[in-house]
Amino acid sequence: MNVGDRRRQQRIEGQATFGMANLRRERTGLPFIVFIARKDDAWHAARVKVSPEPRVLKDAMGSYAVSPFAHKAGPRLNAQDEKRLETWIGLNADVLRDYWDGVIVYTEDALDRLRRV
Repeated sequence: MNVGDRRRQQRIEGQATFGMANLRRERTGLPFIVFIARKDDAWHAARVKVSPEPRVLKDAMGSYAVSPFAHKAGPRLNAQDEKRLETWIGLNADVLRDYWDGVIVYTEDALDRLRRV
């Protein structure tokens, strides 16, 4: 697969890894890392990514839609952790969407508004 095909596939899967902010477990109250991002050139609605580790490893990151909550791509969380993520997203959906859409300009402003579960 050439570079152009690989980039196109990343956009299709929603797996672009640049421009994401990784959130510590202490910030979210979740037992895994949550990544938030801006829309940039994504074709889909707001999503978050999750990973057991803060490093960006595409094959270890699951992707979840904010609204309606749903698993979209990559590894899936277990049922208990998925329910926790759904609860956290419910508490923070407005912030996540506003950050995704660029309404919240600075990452630190989004972080200040996010609530823990």
